[in-house]
Amino acid sequence: MTVLPTAAERHRLKKMAYGHKTPHQTRQRATIVLLAARGRANAKIAVDTRLHVDTVRTWRGRFAHGGVPALTDRRRSGRPARFTPVQVAEAKALACQLPAEGGLPLSRWSCPELAAELTGRGIIDSISASIVRRWLRQDALKPWQYRSWIFIRDPVFRTKAQRVLDLYARTFDGVALSTDEYVISSDEKTSVQARCRCHPTLAPGQARAMRVNHEYGRGGALAYLAAYDVRQAQVFGRCEATTGIVPFMNLVEQVMSREPYASAKRVFWVVDNGSSHRGQKSIDRLATRFPNTVLVHTPVHASWLNQIEIFFSIVQRKVVQPNDFTNLAEVRDRLRRFEERYNATAQPFQWKFTTSDLDDLLARLDRHTADLHDQSSVAPTT
Repeated sequence: MTVLPTAAERHRLKKMAYGHKTPHQTRQRATIVLLAARGRANAKIAVDTRLHVDTVRTWRGRFAHGGVPALTDRRRSGRPARFTPVQVAEAKALACQLPAEGGLPLSRWSCPELAAELTGRGIIDSISASIVRRWLRQDALKPWQYRSWIFIRDPVFRTKAQRVLDLYARTFDGVALSTDEYVISSDEKTSVQARCRCHPTLAPGQARAMRVNHEYGRGGALAYLAAYDVRQAQVFGRCEATTGIVPFMNLVEQVMSREPYASAKRVFWVVDNGSSHRGQKSIDRLATRFPNTVLVHTPVHASWLNQIEIFFSIVQRKVVQPNDFTNLAEVRDRLRRFEERYNATAQPFQWKFTTSDLDDLLARLDRHTADLHDQSSVAPTT
């Protein structure tokens, strides 16, 4: 059978035959066609390519009738489906239910448990956990995972949250902040322990992670208090034996006794509702000691609005974990030196959560609350 590819087809066949990333089968088929275009017989091509002559005849004929597109595999019917779409849908619906709703003594589903339950209910005769896992992956279902959350219960949540977000955007009560007004984010990291490992920590090596001995002796614990200048990205921290009003006021004294805060027009302190700085008494106490300070509370259970929590997460990852200290003095020293290292290169956090995002969040929670109310108001059928 004569093979006469066009110039464009010949160029494409050469790319398929000599391309470094071309699949092996595609390369073989393109080579067969190129050799056939040179007038070689099927037997000679079979010898040169080390393929069976029937294989050569097949792909030579395919190209002669269909061109380059005919060199791809034809659609195959494949094995008949073992499971119906209804069975797949029932499996996914079961994964979206709590096991306890069906009277099972399980807190979460796993793929083996789902496979066993599908079989036990007679939905499917037999099925493996790997097939269930593949079905769930199609819709990104992971019933073995869970996340905790706290429902908003602060009656003035939006008002308090907006004040904090406006301060991050450098406005307060609708008025832009001047250059001599500062925003400080502050909080306490409690119970930073000194765990004295019973055996030395082993440094990482080739194909080996750092190894930390599980057994340890307790070397005490301390509280790490920190204040973060949102605009200048500077951290001021101190270690105390415990948290409380006095330790917090010591931190405020440490910051407000230095410039530019001592002579600033106003310094806004963003804090949560911890016992060290809770309520109107804390506002009055701070204003009495430093008249240019304004204490701003985040809503209840909304410490995620406090930027100092981002810094504390960095401290947890880079300084505290895996917690291998000989004593509390070493903890204090490492925290102090990390502050110096951080302040030398720190940049302000790219805070992107705005009041518009806050409104969207509250609207979603309102819809969720309404759905829950509708579900609870429906009388159970008998």
